[in-house]
Amino acid sequence: LQLVESGGGFVQPGESLTLTCRVSGVGWEKYATGWFRQAPGKEREAVSCISNTGGSTRYADSVKGRFTVSRDNAKNTVYLQMNSLKPEDTAVYYCTRSTTLLGMGLYEYDYWGQGTQVTVSS
Repeated sequence: LQLVESGGGFVQPGESLTLTCRVSGVGWEKYATGWFRQAPGKEREAVSCISNTGGSTRYADSVKGRFTVSRDNAKNTVYLQMNSLKPEDTAVYYCTRSTTLLGMGLYEYDYWGQGTQVTVSS
């Protein structure tokens, strides 16, 4: 299984970005998928996850109401729409496959992408 993130960049506070995770590999559509992020000097933290069908989602409190996760199984792709970005959202964002239904713990994920950098600054 291979996951490849894209869509990161440099934006000003209040702007938006959409991250894309393209997945290759058999059976991915059977698994929930998560987005994590890691800022310099900080631990990797969960941002959001989405069930295998896309019918259920979870968000970290810090991004609720601003971020939206979605997936298109026909395209083997997961998206993270990020609105009203803040400087504290600056991090490397990772896409990852879940081994549970909608867990947000780091240990619940196995395959990871290489990450995409998001920088929010004025």
